[in-house]
Amino acid sequence: MTKSSGPYEQYPQENLQQKSKYLLEYGARFTPMVITRAEGSYVYSGEKKILDFTSGQMSTLLGHGHPEVCETISEHAYHLDHLFSAMLSPPVLELAEKLTNLLPKGLDKAMFLSTGSEANEAAIKLAKVYTGKFEVVGLSLSWHGMTGVSGGTTYQDGRKNHGPSMPGNLILPAPNAYRSIFRKKDGSYDWETEMDYGFSLIDAASVGSLAAVIVEPVMSSGGMIVLPDGYLKSLYAHCKKRGMLLIVDEAQTAIGRCGSMFGFEASGIVPDILTLSKTLGNGLPLSAVVTSDEIAQKSADERFLFYTTHVNDPLPCAVGAKVLDIVIRDNLVQNSAEMGDLFRSELKQLQNIYKQIGDVRGRGLMTGVEIIKPETKEADGELAERLADRMMELGLSANLISVPAFGGVLRIAPPITVSKEEIMQGVAIFSRSLEEILG
Repeated sequence: MTKSSGPYEQYPQENLQQKSKYLLEYGARFTPMVITRAEGSYVYSGEKKILDFTSGQMSTLLGHGHPEVCETISEHAYHLDHLFSAMLSPPVLELAEKLTNLLPKGLDKAMFLSTGSEANEAAIKLAKVYTGKFEVVGLSLSWHGMTGVSGGTTYQDGRKNHGPSMPGNLILPAPNAYRSIFRKKDGSYDWETEMDYGFSLIDAASVGSLAAVIVEPVMSSGGMIVLPDGYLKSLYAHCKKRGMLLIVDEAQTAIGRCGSMFGFEASGIVPDILTLSKTLGNGLPLSAVVTSDEIAQKSADERFLFYTTHVNDPLPCAVGAKVLDIVIRDNLVQNSAEMGDLFRSELKQLQNIYKQIGDVRGRGLMTGVEIIKPETKEADGELAERLADRMMELGLSANLISVPAFGGVLRIAPPITVSKEEIMQGVAIFSRSLEEILG
């Protein structure tokens, strides 16, 4: 069913210049057009149709305006929207049951919040209450949020000119196989030695109060860096050796986005705390914190408090339950894996032609394309920006965020409902942009 054109179809584009002066800038470079409608895998600026290969802000897992999601929102807006935070409702109970039943034993209890920053804030606070310690380790290319505690574990950007961070934040080198100096004699990447060295520095810096490590299975903001095979298991062992909890932040990887239901699935470990956001709400503010019965009980005994205005709100939880149903029913995890493999295969063919494509990497429908200066392998952020701008002009949104810290990596993540035809359309625009700019 095709939706109506929407209320803003005739919105004048010149209003962008007139009215954007009232907006406070928050770090992103605004696109030079007003988006007036979104549907499926596309967004529209008036009559201009743009293939959305960033899924909004990595969130519209099922595409824009999915009919069943829209129906769920409408029904609950009329009948069960927002409640006093101590009141439970059927959507909350249903989502908690569905989500924990998808997860292994040890991820037994869930709470639902609004954003990824908030979920990580709660998870870190939970770890501190449970362990009685306060030091938290994040990876050097991490992005876990913009609020106080989650922002303190975010190292990719946003640390300069913001004053002191939370006390107790420590850093572990991110496993960037393309750029790491840690190499074996045969030149292959030696992430095990890099991790051991990183923990030796953490042990030296620690005041003896190590509480948790927080990590993403794919460091999206770090440049779509996929953790090496065995990395999570080794990281978990380092945590257990030091009495720390392992928090896995799956804001972007979960619910099929990375080609499996959850990014940690094949690692051989169960995280102590799991956080979800973006993909769970299909664009609505919905996040989750899931942990074990043991951690939940002890933290309750220690009076863990994270009581917010929108904790366990029924309307977004109803959407989350519907998203899980659709992903499972429509076999979208497999579609994510297959379409992601196809996309990267096509991009690697372009890599054989254009030496400015230094690396193509990813999992499922999370792909990073690293644009470099071939002579030096230096990241070429200026060229990446020109490519992204030309792709947008040609009808493809394929760069999740444009800020200097992201250097030359195009971060691409179509909805997991994307079709083969849409993938090939995106590849064609990517190819044309390269040809026009590089010859």
